[in-house]
Amino acid sequence: MKYVFDLDGTICFKGQPVSESLLVALEKLVEDGHEVIFASARPIRDILPVLPERFHHYPMVGGNGSLVARNGEILSAVSFSEETLAKILAIININQVSYLIDGEWDYAYTGPANHPILKNLDTQNRAEKVPLNQLQSIVKILLFASANIETMEEKLNLSDVVVNKHGNEGILDISPSGVNKWRGLQQLGLEDGEYIAFGNDVNDIAMFQHALHTVMVGENTQLAPFASESLLVPEIESLLPKKLQELSEKQISLNI
Repeated sequence: MKYVFDLDGTICFKGQPVSESLLVALEKLVEDGHEVIFASARPIRDILPVLPERFHHYPMVGGNGSLVARNGEILSAVSFSEETLAKILAIININQVSYLIDGEWDYAYTGPANHPILKNLDTQNRAEKVPLNQLQSIVKILLFASANIETMEEKLNLSDVVVNKHGNEGILDISPSGVNKWRGLQQLGLEDGEYIAFGNDVNDIAMFQHALHTVMVGENTQLAPFASESLLVPEIESLLPKKLQELSEKQISLNI
């Protein structure tokens, strides 16, 4: 069986790396004959720092599905078309919003120097901060839009993009059309109903919709209808290893 894990809010928290106890639980899955895949909103460069090097060869979906990697190397990337990008940049300029715009590795950033997102941005210096016009391929855009966020979301939804709003953080998370974690998993060869998914947020919905079984970590009213069961965040260090063992034993007994 394939097991797919979101990162932030699911198996790692407050920007910290995945704990050793959870890493050991994931390795036990592999020992039992299962496959572990990571699927995150983070680009690949920002997935690697929260996992030790012994996990860097695992399959990864980054940028909410716009990036797919194995062995720490990007296999495929989906970028915005020039027409769509021009529309987004017009919205940025009109509203004078700051941004984090990701290429496959490098990025452009105009946000505050003390924004919390910087704690997780290229912490191992794998990329370069460059002017926007130097990015060759743009795969993901974050707008720091605490003001006029609803209006901008409405305008963006008229364009050929996928928008996830994190209203409590004042962030609009924009991906190219058709991009989601399920699309990224398909690029890795996954099919409907052949994996178990763990997630915590709205960007996990598409991944949950195509899974055999789903586990929501924490509470999210939009994701909850697609979850088979849920686990509490404060107890995740003890609950998740037990849940993985339970699911693994069940799949082994069914020879799946």
